[in-house]
Amino acid sequence: MPSLYSHVHIQHLATKYGLQPGRTYGQNFLIDEEVIRRIITLSNADRTDTIVEIGPGFGVLTTALAEVTGRVISFEIEKKLKPYWEDIQTKFPNIEILWGNALKTFPEIAKGLPDHYKVVANLPYQITSAAIRMFLEVPHPPSKLTLMVQKEVGERICAAPGQMSLLSVSVQYYAEPHLELTVPSSAFWPPPKVDSAVVTLRRREGVRYSPEDEQFFAVVKAGFAARRKLLIKNLSGYAGSKHRKELMEIFAKLKLLPTARAQELSMPTWRELAKEINILRQN
Repeated sequence: MPSLYSHVHIQHLATKYGLQPGRTYGQNFLIDEEVIRRIITLSNADRTDTIVEIGPGFGVLTTALAEVTGRVISFEIEKKLKPYWEDIQTKFPNIEILWGNALKTFPEIAKGLPDHYKVVANLPYQITSAAIRMFLEVPHPPSKLTLMVQKEVGERICAAPGQMSLLSVSVQYYAEPHLELTVPSSAFWPPPKVDSAVVTLRRREGVRYSPEDEQFFAVVKAGFAARRKLLIKNLSGYAGSKHRKELMEIFAKLKLLPTARAQELSMPTWRELAKEINILRQN
């Protein structure tokens, strides 16, 4: 079989199976062999692992994972590729393709996965945020995620206080993120208009989603509601106008200046602030 890393071969397969990459499902196929090797190294995948992937496409990453790990479960929405994958699975019986929308089906599938499973994926750009939130909030989350995302998104996920966003707080609440490498658009076919990045997310020990987390995120969302406004003004509506004095006292207790903005807060400060405000709202 011709090399999967050849854009000419990928283009031939796309034509053969009637795909128009970059349109319906935003496919941009990774064709850089060195990037694939780096992703696998970063994932720490070995024969004992079960790997979950979204959007395998023509399997450049999938088959490379199958060579080094025990089981690969890939979610593919493009059913035109069924004949292609049936052929691939004869060579790689440890690859399991689940057809359909992973955002709808994964939470149920996750219940039956072994402990410490991992996610390794070149995520379709349009579902990046939704997919990351899903993986982090399922009752049985992965121990580690190694993800290809847009470079800008990767930088936002890994931001430090001063550059924080709703996305970075949402991710860092559950996981420790690291931006591992940047990937030029030339590593894909067809090349996207922006560069990409590989990020790793390692789940924080003992941190799992619970319904009470929604109270935390309600405060964070209120805090980021208008980035140009001062944090205390954004939060005053959520806390209630009658509690403005108490809100100022909370800021003083946490050593937050009245001029502080949402992007400046660290994760520990967000946790304390959300806790105090939600107690305040109950009074």
